[in-house]
Amino acid sequence: MGRLDGKVAAITGAASGFGAAAARLFVKEGAKVVLGDIQDDKGKAIAAELGSSAVFVHCNVTSEDDIARLVDTAVSKFGQLDIMYNNAGIVGAVGPIDTTPANEWTRTVDIHLHGTFYGMKHAARVMKPRKTGSIVSMASTAGIMGGLGPHAYCAAKHAIVGLTKNVAAELCHFGIRVNAIAPAGMATAMVADVTVGDHTNLEATIKALAANSPLKGRAGVAGDVANAALWLASDESGYTTGHTLTTDAGTTTGASPNPPPFSDYQPMIGEAGKRGL
Repeated sequence: MGRLDGKVAAITGAASGFGAAAARLFVKEGAKVVLGDIQDDKGKAIAAELGSSAVFVHCNVTSEDDIARLVDTAVSKFGQLDIMYNNAGIVGAVGPIDTTPANEWTRTVDIHLHGTFYGMKHAARVMKPRKTGSIVSMASTAGIMGGLGPHAYCAAKHAIVGLTKNVAAELCHFGIRVNAIAPAGMATAMVADVTVGDHTNLEATIKALAANSPLKGRAGVAGDVANAALWLASDESGYTTGHTLTTDAGTTTGASPNPPPFSDYQPMIGEAGKRGL
């Protein structure tokens, strides 16, 4: 408890999934939180649940004005901004590259990449004078590897990883850390929609993910990402910047639900098929 005492955070996409889990965890750890989302009813309900430590602001991340207002609300309501968590996202455009509609591509990139850029820009605007702060953005395993997500999603998440490194190299001179999180498919409403066809059925989603996880029987859940965000937001990660932290059960390092090749002992294999020493 108290890992974020005295800190103020702004979170986009805070009405559900990773954002809602992080909002609850941040408040539990002592932070004041400004919740931003386009899901007004859900966002207001979470803010009411969290009491005087939270306030909700309607925020469409494709609007720079909305992001600026989210940041300004943190300063006007709670006096400062210490943590910016660029979390909002969607699955976006899906399908073969040759049939992807340009407007769906643009909308997907607008939400993921441009929304993250606006968050970084306006967080830096208020953090630089104080020479402190932590900016955390949502990447994905699809931003580290190919073949794990739709094309627009993959491109935007790769861009977020690159932008994180570049902005970190600039803002380190102002005491501001910039990092990202790259989860695999986790048990959230967005993943439930594409996994079991029902964004409300998290129980079935957890079962499906657990059956195909490299960590046998263990699905990734929103709390895993919220815990990663907490560490990156807190002073515990005070010497970490420009980093993309995976929450993926080792997927991006080659782990899979099946044992790796040569996982059973056999005599060493030498030249010309020789076995043994």
